[in-house]
Amino acid sequence: MKLIIAIVNRDDASAVTQALTKKGFSSTKLSTTGGFLMAGNVTILIGVDEERVQTVIDIIKEQSHSRKQMIPTTTEMSYGYYPSMPVEVTVGGATIFVVDIDRFERV
Repeated sequence: MKLIIAIVNRDDASAVTQALTKKGFSSTKLSTTGGFLMAGNVTILIGVDEERVQTVIDIIKEQSHSRKQMIPTTTEMSYGYYPSMPVEVTVGGATIFVVDIDRFERV
């Protein structure tokens, strides 16, 4: 048995979990924050048999999309912060971890 931990952009989270459910996979969704922008992400936990791991990864890839976003930058001066030119960054997509499960019990 494997545990898939997928960190996806909050904008894609519903599409990912709905697609997983439609294909018969159960998942747990956790709201998380992190990364370069400290933006809202969702961490999705999916327990699956080893032979179904690639199917789950394919679903996540299909539903998680990268996108461009403009973010403000700031410059520190001696008396405070001053806004400067916005910067375009790529956000979205997914980060996926697959780990072994030593024991699984449903109680």
